[in-house]
Amino acid sequence: MESVRWLLLLLLPLLDISAATPDPCELDEDDIHCACNFSEPQPDWSSAFLCVSAVDVEIRGGGRSLEQFLKRVDIDADPRQYMDMVKALRLRRLTIGAARVPALLLFGALRVLGYSRLKELTLEDLEVTGTMPQPVGIQGPGLSVLRLRNVSWTTGGAWLPELQRWLKPGLKVLNIAQTHPLDFSCDKVLTFSALTTLDLSDNPGLGKRGLMATLCPHKFPVLQDLALRNAGVQTPNEVCSALATAGVQPHRLDLSHNSMLATAKPEDPGCVWPSALNSLDLSFAGLEQVPKGLPAELEVLNLSCNRLNRKPRSDELPKVGNLTLDGNPFLIPGNSNPSSIVPSGVVPACVHSPLAVGMSGTLALLQGARVFA
Repeated sequence: MESVRWLLLLLLPLLDISAATPDPCELDEDDIHCACNFSEPQPDWSSAFLCVSAVDVEIRGGGRSLEQFLKRVDIDADPRQYMDMVKALRLRRLTIGAARVPALLLFGALRVLGYSRLKELTLEDLEVTGTMPQPVGIQGPGLSVLRLRNVSWTTGGAWLPELQRWLKPGLKVLNIAQTHPLDFSCDKVLTFSALTTLDLSDNPGLGKRGLMATLCPHKFPVLQDLALRNAGVQTPNEVCSALATAGVQPHRLDLSHNSMLATAKPEDPGCVWPSALNSLDLSFAGLEQVPKGLPAELEVLNLSCNRLNRKPRSDELPKVGNLTLDGNPFLIPGNSNPSSIVPSGVVPACVHSPLAVGMSGTLALLQGARVFA
């Protein structure tokens, strides 16, 4: 029991849930999902014992600094003494959020979780302060999925390679949104040898320059899905240039929810798209015509919910197997002036969608979910 208390003391100070509830923690009837709320002035940390049997644990913070907890845990303790207990946990998915977290505390928790069966880790609304320690001996968990949303790092652009060294190899999905900074220090980043999905959506300040700094050359050899929704992208051509420079060959590319220009900017050189690319999403991009310089051939092209006032001609389109044009003004029967349907020129079905408000679908759904939290 003392070892369980030590583990929870190390993990729980990272967290809290923002809305006050009578009981700090709630566990569903199937012992699958457990959510804790420690935002009270004097939180009852012992309530978290309720989550020991859960598979999916969500523990969020009240925005407080957790510096004080460094005095209550031994960061340098050998986690091997708790190995059997940690291995017995059913924990597979963990969400931590809403706090100012000392790097020593965060990475002390990762060391302990190195013995767990944790596969998905989500960090949200965190400010990680202080210098990250160097991993010695024991690595953190062998994650399949890592999500970071609105996480800031005082260490600057070196945070990704430092975090990477605390995790076992094998990460397959990496999602980074509203996270600062996004310059990855490519010379220090290790190769993501198993990463098939990279999602950099909801980083509106990324743009072409940020994308070039983030897509580290030859660090994503097996990448298949790249999402850049609401990422400050202005033309498909600038993404093509970044892919070519990085040697990235995605199969599917999502550029939806960006304010797109139909023609390449003068400074953008011509570009050859990756041969592996077969699906391109340009929905909700404000396009009044089909952009120039698209790949010559695609299996899937999504141009839905744009401002196209007429059906694209065949010479404006690549050779495409599945073309989606739903939600464009020219499809409204009897409409003689499609751009006057609404001030934006978008059909009502797309205007009323939460996906049409300048954010990606992921961010819209998260914000909607928090209304009911």
